[in-house]
Amino acid sequence: MKCLSSRALALFPFAAALASVSTMAPRAEAQDAGSRALDEITVTARRREERLQDVPISVSLFGGEELDRVGTVDIVEVAKKSPNVTLEVSRGTNSTLSAFIRGAGQQDPVAGYESGVGLYLDDVYFNRPHAAVLELYDVERIEVLRGPQGTLYGRNTIGGAIRYITRALADEPYLKVRGSVGSYNQLDGVVIASTPLTDSFRIGGAVARYSRDGYGDNLTLGTEHYDKDVLGFRGTVEWDATEALFFRLAGDVTEDQSSPKFGHRLQVGGASGAPILADVFDTRGALNLPDQDVDSQGVSLLAQWAANDAWTFKAIVADRSDSTLSPIDFDSLPVADLDVPVNYDNEQFSAELQAIYSSDRLNGVMGYYYLDANAFNVFDVVLDQLGGLLGLPGFNANTFGDVDTDTWSVFADFAYDLNDAWNISLGGRYTKDERSARVLRRTFVCPAADAGCGGFSPTFGGNAELFAVTSDFMGRDEWSEFTPRVSVNYAMSDSHNFYLTYSEGFKGGGFDPRGQSTAATDIDGNGTVSEEEIFEFMNFRPESVESFELGWKSTTLDGRLYSAIAAFVMDYTDYQVPGSLGIDTDGDGLQDTFAGSTSNAGSADIFGLEFEGSFRANDYVSLSWALGFFDGDFKDFFVNDADFTNVAVIQNTPERSADLSATFEWPVAMFGNGGTFFVIPSINYQSEVSQFEIPSPLLDQGSYTLFDLSLVWEDDDDHWRVGLHGKNLTDEEYIVAGYDFPGLGLEGNVTGFYGPPQTVTLTAEYSF
Repeated sequence: MKCLSSRALALFPFAAALASVSTMAPRAEAQDAGSRALDEITVTARRREERLQDVPISVSLFGGEELDRVGTVDIVEVAKKSPNVTLEVSRGTNSTLSAFIRGAGQQDPVAGYESGVGLYLDDVYFNRPHAAVLELYDVERIEVLRGPQGTLYGRNTIGGAIRYITRALADEPYLKVRGSVGSYNQLDGVVIASTPLTDSFRIGGAVARYSRDGYGDNLTLGTEHYDKDVLGFRGTVEWDATEALFFRLAGDVTEDQSSPKFGHRLQVGGASGAPILADVFDTRGALNLPDQDVDSQGVSLLAQWAANDAWTFKAIVADRSDSTLSPIDFDSLPVADLDVPVNYDNEQFSAELQAIYSSDRLNGVMGYYYLDANAFNVFDVVLDQLGGLLGLPGFNANTFGDVDTDTWSVFADFAYDLNDAWNISLGGRYTKDERSARVLRRTFVCPAADAGCGGFSPTFGGNAELFAVTSDFMGRDEWSEFTPRVSVNYAMSDSHNFYLTYSEGFKGGGFDPRGQSTAATDIDGNGTVSEEEIFEFMNFRPESVESFELGWKSTTLDGRLYSAIAAFVMDYTDYQVPGSLGIDTDGDGLQDTFAGSTSNAGSADIFGLEFEGSFRANDYVSLSWALGFFDGDFKDFFVNDADFTNVAVIQNTPERSADLSATFEWPVAMFGNGGTFFVIPSINYQSEVSQFEIPSPLLDQGSYTLFDLSLVWEDDDDHWRVGLHGKNLTDEEYIVAGYDFPGLGLEGNVTGFYGPPQTVTLTAEYSF
């Protein structure tokens, strides 16, 4: 075990002292108008139903009804109410997810990279982040688990996991219809239906359509910008074959045909002098070859057998695929200074076997997980302006990256009650990863007879011709890792639970699918670049985390206050930094191409506090809150032999975050029905954050605060819900992602992407 810093360890006694006066919790609601106690919250984070208070893991729980009540549309919004969690729509996309938990995550959705945060749809792991910004319809609950995961299910993840759990089919016919209208001509519709065909066989499905105009305009193409056009389907079949044997077959399809999203330029055009636009949602991006299109589909089969009172066996088999065709206009100008059409295709097959044991004192799970995945991307990098200076019109650095992943693991996690107060749980995971890649880099230029061809390769419908093959790399590597977990619980009473957990996690290595092998350096100084040096340049190692967490959870004040607090320290090693750098291939002082540059930059000490709470003051007022405190320092940080230790920061994780919500409710009759009227204001604060490990003054976002308000009426029979939802009511402008290529191309390409502006939505829902 690596030694953690004394400053980090000092958090533990501080957290214990703070626990005596503080609380933490996910959301909960009153049982009924005459009871002030919160509902007892149960989760399945450890593969069995438990009170949240008894689970020695930091978990935020969000029920589907609660999310509907405040007008939550997609999974990104969940991050506001989860401490030390960042969920963002990736730069230049509409549906690719960038996720960080406690500073661990992945910003760049390039082929073959592991995600630091695991996303699960009904226990099926998403190997790639494309099409992972899931719309929240037909959802039963979302669980956000913080800290390394891997001894309980699925893929090993270094930062945490997000479990998206859809609604089980009802034993009676069920129908829900929801419609929404709002700002920017928003028009959404959701229909969810299910019915039993026999006493043991049920079918159900859902269709959702989300649309709105853009927050801004494309001033060059005359099209919408930041608009939405998403269509989703889900279907489910459930069969109780016997009292002990259950099957569930589920499938989903999502089509996203929203307009391409280009960044807001943060500097004046270097060659054109193009000014910075006044509206951050407007763009001059002209790359429309091809139009953007994202398709995702998946199917899964769950078989569950309750062999006896002690043993339950599960098998989960799934197949998923997605395709993204997207134009990325880095310069966001009419000129082709840095234009990148890209195609991503991902496929995965996974299988998981679980054996779950339950008894009076011993409970746990053991299992096997297998994943076979392919991630493919091909993209042009058209530097037409620069090509003109070089006498190579339509200059295009085309990259083809194809990465195969084959991995299996065995895992187990068991908890044993030593007595009524003390419980110990032990877990471990052995993982074997194998990754192979081919990376092909080629240069295309316009043919002599057509100097104005635009530079696009035949892959993207252009007629640029092959000029040179700059590198062609094939590589294979494998890694194995054992990651343990141990936790000790002390239940001082039925209302108080203290725990101390040690866990390890790792994130697989690989090959940069954008790398240029000819950019490898002569490390040993013998005058030639060897195959081993090329392999080392293209390859990056797994990263790992060792984490300690001290927590306290309690339910007090006659069940009206759920509280918990967690302090954590992490020793982060072999930190992976994916990025890109400009390359001067001919030594003339101009960067005439770029290549991927992923390195194991160094190590970091990370520590922080998480503090959530729910309080039912009386029959009419309840509060909930989530606070995050985060601090991380790199102990060393080297990229291409340059030392950035003193300037590097942990990206995409604010040092302080806070969310406070209140719910006021009164009995109010409407439309001839009795019901309840809710007023739900919330405020969310994020401190300053850096988009990359090396701060960018133009791009990094300062602290900001968002205000939301929901006015909702629900009838007493749980049939009708009508809500008016205002988001970002002060119309705050804040950057959530960006690109930083100031030296590549002639315009100076630093662009930012922004979170949604002020919106108001009216929603009506009927169910029976």
